[in-house]
Parts: sequence; structure tokens; C-alpha cells
Amino acid sequence: MSELQVIGLAFAVLRSRLADARQDEFGSPTIETVLIAAGLAAAAIAAVAIIATKIMTKANNIPTGN
Repeated sequence: MSELQVIGLAFAVLRSRLADARQDEFGSPTIETVLIAAGLAAAAIAAVAIIATKIMTKANNIPTGN
């Protein structure tokens, strides 16, 4: 089996699985789950940025004797 045949077979399987996923009515909770996860990730990134900013401010205010 040549490489092109393997790629063609993989593409056909992927296309079939995507078609099945589109017809599946249970796909909606998956989208909701992804959106919730994205929101939580954004909140975590924002929290880390705030904490890092506060730590940098505190660190820059430490007297070093210069």
C-alpha cells in the first residue's frame, strides 16, 4: 500500500467520523464544555497575570542598597 493510499484511507475514515459526529445530538454538551473550559482557562490566565504583576511590583520595591 503506497503512502498516498494510506493518506486517502485516513482521510476517508476522518470524513466518515466527522459526518457521524455532525449527526450526533450529543455534540451540543461538548461545545458547552469547550466554552466553559475556555472561560476557565482565560480566568486562570488573568489570575496568574494579576499575581505576577503584584509580585513584580513588590520585588521592584525591595531596597537593594544601591
